[in-house]
Amino acid sequence: MPKRGKKYLEAVKGLDRQKKYEIGEAVGYAIERAFAKFDETVDIAVKLGVDPRHADQMVRGSVVLPNGIGKEVKVLVFAKGEKEKEALDAGADFAGADDMVEKIKGGWFGFDKVIATPDMMGTVGKIGKILGPRGLMPNAKTGSVTFDVAKAVAELKAGKIEFRVEKSGIIHAPVGKVSFGREKLVENMSSLIETLVKIKPTASKGTYIKGVTVSTTMGIGVKVDTVLLKDAIK
Repeated sequence: MPKRGKKYLEAVKGLDRQKKYEIGEAVGYAIERAFAKFDETVDIAVKLGVDPRHADQMVRGSVVLPNGIGKEVKVLVFAKGEKEKEALDAGADFAGADDMVEKIKGGWFGFDKVIATPDMMGTVGKIGKILGPRGLMPNAKTGSVTFDVAKAVAELKAGKIEFRVEKSGIIHAPVGKVSFGREKLVENMSSLIETLVKIKPTASKGTYIKGVTVSTTMGIGVKVDTVLLKDAIK
């Protein structure tokens, strides 16, 4: 078991680590006990009743969080002609085609998210082995391969996040900053959970949302009572 620092040990005092709390209460405990000198990111971990080894139980998608994530997202768009101009007009930080491929081959990574028009996927494929391992490869399932680049850029700038279930059946996602406060963080988490419920694989049987934990970058993890989640989501 890893050795914990004094601040962490102080943060867990008085908290029952095994108890499951109503989502608002869990968020409150997590952010009240955040102790870093910077504005910590708040994360959610959702354990799903799926087996990702089977293609029909893969859970992957995206959601626009109503309150954003509290971070400036730099967007790169692979497009040509009018679509390149449309992307830049919509607020994309970078746009281009082969010129961007060469920059990335040269080691440039001054962006956080990537969008591509469908006709550019052949070009993007040249650097698939570079973008893929970093989770930056555009994908139609998450809306990052589209001709509607203006909408895609606007959503990313507004706080759109992508998620994908891990081999262990867990979804990890950032849902904002400690400074957001309880209400905004709960709204963001509820939007994510609503989306997960909507895209539940038909092959998933039994309990789907098995567990939820809220934590901050440096702080403690607080368990959420999944039975009470229906009161927090639509």
